[in-house]
Amino acid sequence: MIELTIREHLARILPVPVYLERPSTAPLRYVLLEKTGSGKRNHLPSSVFAFQSYAETLYQAAVLNELVKGAVEQLETLPEIGSVRLNSDYNFTDTTTKQHRYQAVFDISHY
Repeated sequence: MIELTIREHLARILPVPVYLERPSTAPLRYVLLEKTGSGKRNHLPSSVFAFQSYAETLYQAAVLNELVKGAVEQLETLPEIGSVRLNSDYNFTDTTTKQHRYQAVFDISHY
C-alpha cells in the first residue's frame, strides 16, 4: 500500500510524528497525510495526496509545510515511486477549531 511507504519515508525524515488519520490526542505539531484520489494511465497507478502540517502558529505551520514539501520531493529516490509533482500548497487553517495548518497537494505516480 503506497500510503504506508510514504508515511514511513516521511517519519524517517521529519522532526514530527506523521499520521494516516487524526490521532485522538494530537501533539502540537504533526503531519497528516491523506490520499484524496487515484487513477491509472498506461497501467501505471497515480495518486493525489494531501499533506497537512499542523503547528501552534501559522508561521510554524508554514515552516513545517516547507519541510514536508522537501521530504515528499525526496520520495523520487524510492524504487516504488515514478514521479512526484507539487500540485499546490496553501494556508489551510481550520476555522472551526482555529488550528493552524498548511496543506500541500502532490500528484504521485507509483508502482
